Amino acid sequence: MSPPAAPLIALRDVSYLPDDKPVLSGITLETDAKRIGIVGRNGSGKTTLARMIAGLVAPDKGTVRICGADVARNRKAALAAVGILFQNPDHQIIFPTVEEEIAFGLTQMGKNTAEVKASVAAILQRFGKAHWAEAAIHQLSQGQRQLVCLMSVLAMAPRVIVLDEPFAGLDIPTTRQLARVLDSLDVCLVMITHDPAMLDGYDRVLWIDAGRIVQDGPAGPVLAAFTEQMKQLGGGDDLSDLSG
Repeated sequence: MSPPAAPLIALRDVSYLPDDKPVLSGITLETDAKRIGIVGRNGSGKTTLARMIAGLVAPDKGTVRICGADVARNRKAALAAVGILFQNPDHQIIFPTVEEEIAFGLTQMGKNTAEVKASVAAILQRFGKAHWAEAAIHQLSQGQRQLVCLMSVLAMAPRVIVLDEPFAGLDIPTTRQLARVLDSLDVCLVMITHDPAMLDGYDRVLWIDAGRIVQDGPAGPVLAAFTEQMKQLGGGDDLSDLSG
């Protein structure tokens, strides 16, 4: 009898305390859900949690495993298991042309030149952007640069993609276009957002506040509770309540 498969996402009692200041405390999540949302106010720890799931930040306590791999300690396994789309594509892009940017992660995975070239061509063709191959990224719009980042992640075929406020700074048509692309993906999406509307139809939502999970469960009740508290805070008279 074969052992049971590892959960897609498994965080066990994760804490992060840079300079002894708790940013995340006792975060536990084990799930195979395909659509997971994480909400919270600014400074609640959402982005740190996103980076931790992607293996970019190592926990001071606990473990983070994606598809069974310890993503903080095994970077090669992490690249194949999980990708991340940052809020600002300019914080992610490091190469001058589209094909170079997409090729970088594939090279890091150990693929040879022929494999990298074929994968780059395939992902550009998939999105109808073959003509972008030699395009200078600085000449693309923010929405186009965000698409380049997404193609770079998808080329590595991860089973989990973390999205850290991916629609910030995009206009409404570009947001809708990118949202349609993301909705069509047959991978696990972990969406970090302060906007409950972005999580419509999601399977599971975590509400984070001050680095701790306030509520975790089906999207409907968690988002309703989160929205109600945000309305109460917004309706108050003390602006110091809004400093989080």
